[in-house]
Amino acid sequence: MKKTLFLFLSLALLSNCKTKESVSVDSIYYNGDILTMEGDEPQYVEAVAVKDGKILFAGSLQEVNQYKGSETTMNDLQNKTLLPGFIDAHGHIWNAGFQAVSANLLPAPDGNGNSIDDIVRLLNEWKGKNKKAIGKYGWIIGFGYDDAQLKEKLPPTATDLDKVSTTVPVIIIHQSGHLAVMNHKALELSDINENTPDPAGGLIRRLPGTTKPSGVLEEMAAFIPLFKMLAVLDADANKKIALAGLNAYVRFGFTTAQEGRATVDASNTWSKLADEGKLPIDIAVYPDIQTQMEYMKKHGVSKDYKNKFRIAGVKISLDGSPQGKTAWLTEPYVVPPPGQPDTYKGYPAFPKEDDAIALVDAAYSNNWQILAHCNGDAAIDELIAAADAAGKKHGNENRRTVGIHSQTARMDQLDSYKELGIIPSFFGMHTYYWGDWHTDETLGKERADKISPAQSALNKGMIFTQHHDAPVALPSSTMILYSVVNRISRSGKVIGADERISPYHALKSLTEWAAYQYFEENSKGTIKKDKLADFVILDKNPLKIDPEALKDIVVLETIKEGKSVYSVKN
Repeated sequence: MKKTLFLFLSLALLSNCKTKESVSVDSIYYNGDILTMEGDEPQYVEAVAVKDGKILFAGSLQEVNQYKGSETTMNDLQNKTLLPGFIDAHGHIWNAGFQAVSANLLPAPDGNGNSIDDIVRLLNEWKGKNKKAIGKYGWIIGFGYDDAQLKEKLPPTATDLDKVSTTVPVIIIHQSGHLAVMNHKALELSDINENTPDPAGGLIRRLPGTTKPSGVLEEMAAFIPLFKMLAVLDADANKKIALAGLNAYVRFGFTTAQEGRATVDASNTWSKLADEGKLPIDIAVYPDIQTQMEYMKKHGVSKDYKNKFRIAGVKISLDGSPQGKTAWLTEPYVVPPPGQPDTYKGYPAFPKEDDAIALVDAAYSNNWQILAHCNGDAAIDELIAAADAAGKKHGNENRRTVGIHSQTARMDQLDSYKELGIIPSFFGMHTYYWGDWHTDETLGKERADKISPAQSALNKGMIFTQHHDAPVALPSSTMILYSVVNRISRSGKVIGADERISPYHALKSLTEWAAYQYFEENSKGTIKKDKLADFVILDKNPLKIDPEALKDIVVLETIKEGKSVYSVKN
């Protein structure tokens, strides 16, 4: 009897040891502010245990010790802050890489392009350092000029860019991505001259009193030659640009990135990098529905990532940018662009409204999630009408259509969004980067104070996301937080105090709510058992510092499915 009892107890002990070993985890994070982002109020846990890329446990340090094994890596946070990895609600990650390899023409604080002379100098410096690339691809390229911030308050012209070269084509892209300037050689190669008509959905700016192009191109007038130029890039160049974009994103704690309005080349590049196992974070691709309809019919959408790549839906652009004065408004701009009348309100991307309605209808009929770029309230009206018609025809259950930017959304439009289930993804960083410009030049104080009305959306019981729209702005999570919490412009003015949101809601817009926008709320967005171990470690807790210090927070480490993909130590 005693032998039998001893044997039973021995087996039980061995069984318990085996069970503990079977659940021993790969890593444990502890000794810091671990903010789960679960719930309406901040919730913290003492420790998180990770196994096979997923969260196995989140709770007390005492409880987590049961999962510690001989091979478990103990990560002492040293009083730093751990959050769910940030999710890019809207951006163009390939273009962020393109920005990184082009001449940096951004104005302060992100660059030194503060005057037209600076633009010329920076382009000449880039030309001197990139002779091999210029020889191979035949262009001099700059990104990020912004006449709203230039000393002259005017864009460069073709004549200005001729100071960089008269024999090699030069193109510079506006920070908004919706305008460009070419030198005379580039205009010549693009067949843009005094007899060239404006394309549908675009405008060729002319020298005063003439039909001669000034060099400034708006919307489709810029996109058509730009797409032709990008088409000469080979697969190797596309990959290098994509990897540069990835490097930019992980530095700011993003574990999910978006390729919004993707070209076929961009989609294929991400797919190939995925097949080669070279994607450190998830890439959700949204091809341009206007030009990639056949691609979408062939490939469709996927709910699951394959090697961190998936086609998540489609993108449509309904207007331009407010800072570039091409967004489509219902009321005139305060100061119209040169050559435009006082009644100028911008213009739609689709001169025929039926074309936009048909494309939204196609997305609904194929069950493709659609992201709709709409900055101006007239464009938002077009989205609402198209989504309403498509929903009535094909059903509106759980579409999660996204109003990208929705900057000038009126209160009645937010009500329509809520009724139709449209998620606003606000570009609240505008309050810092272009708050003064919108107050003085584009919208006037009343409309500028309501730009990206996040608190109004909260008051109406809505969720929303916030984004950086890289490369329009750097893919900086901390600048998103700073901008939407403070709404302070470059000059120090508060742009719409009533639309400021709390740091916690700002973090929600980058985590839980962004995961919901992607239909990924069951795997991302909060620190919870069985979700992916996607984390970001910050040097300070955004909820415990002066709101104006949010921009100074440093991302110390980015962790994707339990693996470090960026660290300041490396």
